[in-house]
Amino acid sequence: MANEFTLDYAPPRAVEQNIFPALSFLALLLLIFVGLDAFSPPPLTLQSGGVQTASHGDVVRQFSYLSVAGLIGIAAFQRFGLGALRALPVSMGLLLAWCLASALWAPQADIVLRRAGLEVVVVVSLLLSVETIGAPRAFALWRWLLAAVLLVNFISIPLIAAARHGAGELDPALVGNWRGLYGHKNLAGAVCAMTAILFVFSKNGWRNWIGIAIALAACAFLAMTHSKSSAGFLVIALVAGLLYRAGWRDSLSRAILLALAGLFVVALAGFVLLDAERIAHMLEDPAEFTGRAAIWAAELRYIADHPLLGAGFGTFTDAYSQSPLRNYAGSSWVDAVSHGHNGYLQVCVTIGGIGFVLAMLALLVAPARRFWALDLKEDAFKPMLFALFVFAILHNFMESDFLESDSAVWASLLLVIAALNATARRHSLTGR
Repeated sequence: MANEFTLDYAPPRAVEQNIFPALSFLALLLLIFVGLDAFSPPPLTLQSGGVQTASHGDVVRQFSYLSVAGLIGIAAFQRFGLGALRALPVSMGLLLAWCLASALWAPQADIVLRRAGLEVVVVVSLLLSVETIGAPRAFALWRWLLAAVLLVNFISIPLIAAARHGAGELDPALVGNWRGLYGHKNLAGAVCAMTAILFVFSKNGWRNWIGIAIALAACAFLAMTHSKSSAGFLVIALVAGLLYRAGWRDSLSRAILLALAGLFVVALAGFVLLDAERIAHMLEDPAEFTGRAAIWAAELRYIADHPLLGAGFGTFTDAYSQSPLRNYAGSSWVDAVSHGHNGYLQVCVTIGGIGFVLAMLALLVAPARRFWALDLKEDAFKPMLFALFVFAILHNFMESDFLESDSAVWASLLLVIAALNATARRHSLTGR
């Protein structure tokens, strides 16, 4: 039988006991979930909801990610040698290659190459980290880092003025909403929702009283952010995780659950058809969904004219006067938004229909195939992964997270994919 560590430069046990890979991963998580500009919200002209835009293209930020990536790469190749490359799924590799290739037809090739290069660094670093230190350990570190972030957020509210949206906001509805160390309440809300998921599923049953208490605290902060989309998606994700845990123990339970899900989809489709006129009116009104409808309409018009290749990776984010929507927006403010408020549409705008297919294969189809296998273990790890997966997929209907370099929700989806792949490989090698 072939040795899993044939290409190792160090004995597996020595690497597992080494704290260096875990510290490198923790440094990466700090860059993503805390960042270099904590409590420093972007200028008013850059605040458009959901992503921190102040440090895009910042040399210090790029150097920090490259430095951490180098440390992670050393740890991974020390343990696996060239076998570390298996951490990057083929579908993800093709997607990243297409993002880089979009520089060939993009009007700002230098922007595409810089942003696609950072995307490759972040994606590969996260995948290698989970492969090196193992999914359970990686998620434990992530869980307690988010608990620390939550504590800092609560402490900051009475002490730091920037922890709340101030009176100078362009959108008066934001004033007073909690955001903690993040640049926008939507990002703070999403991080709180993921914190709740991680702690609800940290252990089985009511033995998890510490996890439940921290999850409730995360929900309390989420409520004060007034991030409605994250709150709603959190409820759906928690239900999905619990149903997965109940239904994926045997084939019969899975079949019953899928039948019920099918009935729900049919009922929902019927409701949409019966109320189609009202729904169409809502989507046509630029003021609906806090202005997102106008952005979506502009994106759809652009996609209709550029169905295959798109504008080039990263050309939407913080493009302003060079935004691909500048000739498609019905309102002057729409072409100044920093992202498309819909991950699916933004992928189509930036890397086209071909890139969209590659993205859906890598980000939805491949993980769904891993989730389809029955979960026979008596733990909550895979249901937690499923809940995080559902939250990320739903969140992209209202915000743009897919391929957003160091977006918190995008990083969480990558961690889920990495954990699924690493766990599947371990089971294939050990038979457990």
